[in-house]
Amino acid sequence: MPRHRTRKRPMSEINVVPYIDVMLVLLVIFMVTAPLLAQGVKVELPQVASEPLRGSTEEPLIVSVDAAGRAYLNYGEEANAPLEREDLLTRVSALLRHRPGIEVLVKGDKSVSYGDVIRVMALLQRAGAPSIGLITLPPDPTSGE
Repeated sequence: MPRHRTRKRPMSEINVVPYIDVMLVLLVIFMVTAPLLAQGVKVELPQVASEPLRGSTEEPLIVSVDAAGRAYLNYGEEANAPLEREDLLTRVSALLRHRPGIEVLVKGDKSVSYGDVIRVMALLQRAGAPSIGLITLPPDPTSGE
């Protein structure tokens, strides 16, 4: 009696379990590393009612002034290092020559003196900024201010 060998048909289903495992591992990695990517200067912004700025496709030039009156620039390899006033003037003027239409914003700590913020704004004007905006937070509705 001859035996007929039956061929097994190939499976048309894909085993997705390994892909789900890889996806979950990547999800955990991104959840752990995302908070570490947020860098910046510790600045407590004042809360005031103001109109939001128009959205721009280009990242603005932001000069931060911390509570001690030190200035920081959000461009360059040392964005978290304080800059001397002359270094800030040189870097901002070079950036404005390279990218003339860039938006210039000042982010001043709420406890810094008004004079320190004005000095930084005057420095930015000397560097060639045509207009300078101030960054604030919207008021907290629970504070009653």
